[in-house]
Amino acid sequence: MTYCVALRLDSGMIFASDSRTNAGVDHIATFCKMRVYEKPDDRVIVVLSSGNLAMTQGVTNILDRHKLAAEGEPTIWNADSMFDVATLAGDALREMQRRDGQVLMQSGIDASASIIVGGQIRGEQERLFHIYSQGNFIEASDETPYFQLGEAKYGKPILDRVLTPGTPQKEAAKCVLISFDSTIKSNISVGLPIDMLWYPKDALRVGVQQRIREGDPYFSMLRQRWGGGLRRVFGELPDPDWLE
Repeated sequence: MTYCVALRLDSGMIFASDSRTNAGVDHIATFCKMRVYEKPDDRVIVVLSSGNLAMTQGVTNILDRHKLAAEGEPTIWNADSMFDVATLAGDALREMQRRDGQVLMQSGIDASASIIVGGQIRGEQERLFHIYSQGNFIEASDETPYFQLGEAKYGKPILDRVLTPGTPQKEAAKCVLISFDSTIKSNISVGLPIDMLWYPKDALRVGVQQRIREGDPYFSMLRQRWGGGLRRVFGELPDPDWLE
């Protein structure tokens, strides 16, 4: 399974994804679910993926293939807007569904997949899109400044309680990592490493990329202190007075 998060903030964008593709007692595989397309001073585009791995790999291969497209054909490298990039990604998902979806479903295999596409192209603001398995998509707004993919329910409460468009970069990154900790704690199908990327507003180049592995000092400290803090606050809450 998968857990991915992407934020669109006043100060820039944060993208994060786990790397577990198969979970079980005897078999755990990892695969990077973040793809970065960067042309400094022109565009930075990040793709996060969730769902059937063959389908999502097919989508990124189609987007990569567009780099070699004939002159004049729209590609991820010459698109005029992030909306056009989201359209290309949606078209790639539809192409994969047409090619493999029916065969996979006939074999009892879930062919669904979804992706998040975000970033900035020179001449417009940062934009963030959630693209569904059918190829249609929605865009993030000030009211909904983040999107999740995969096992979203465990890590959603902290995002809803803390995040606003004005949340500072470091606080937002901390919030995302706590969201991952909550998800990993409750679901074995999500696991380390976590790939994170920070894109500063209007930079038109990647800011910071970080892979957080098992034993990472900061993440280990965060998990310990967050868990201990929750238990402490819980213990300080009064008991219900109607249970006497």
